[in-house]
Amino acid sequence: MKISPHMQFLIRNGLKGFLWLIILLGGYFLFKEFVTIQNPDAWMERFYARPFIIYLIYFISEFFFGIIPPEFFMIWAINKDTTAHYFLNLAFFATVSYAMGYLNFLIGRFFLKHKTFNHYKKKLLKESWPLLKKYGLFLIIVAALTPVPWSAVSLLVGSAGYPAKKYLKYALFRFLRFAFYGYIIYQTHMF
Repeated sequence: MKISPHMQFLIRNGLKGFLWLIILLGGYFLFKEFVTIQNPDAWMERFYARPFIIYLIYFISEFFFGIIPPEFFMIWAINKDTTAHYFLNLAFFATVSYAMGYLNFLIGRFFLKHKTFNHYKKKLLKESWPLLKKYGLFLIIVAALTPVPWSAVSLLVGSAGYPAKKYLKYALFRFLRFAFYGYIIYQTHMF
């Protein structure tokens, strides 16, 4: 059975995303084992005393192309409080990511009408633009499920003039990513 190029693209990026999650979790467990073992309360207090700052950093990161992977925030949330609190944070993170993606989509739609942006779009997004032309809405699904920069793809798709309803429908896959990665982080943290 021959696999379509779209499916190969999804599988390849899905495996990259899963590998990234394993590396991230491995780094987290090594950090926890060798660095925070000396004085874990001091380390935890630094990050958990000011949750507003963590949420603000998350908003900024999701707006600016996911500078910090959402999995770091999931790991932060798993250590914060109860299981219910973790899953509420997970839902919050997923909703913010979806909303920031849509905001970037709208910014892309706004810039679509400006000639200056169209000139720079070809220079700045020369690597992503062929992917958009080749894979179209499938790129939205891949970006929603994998470490491909979500907000950047949303901006790109918006600047290409894709319909908002289609974007919002396919962008719902972002919630699936957070559910899957959140569940894996939850399961690995319980050991």
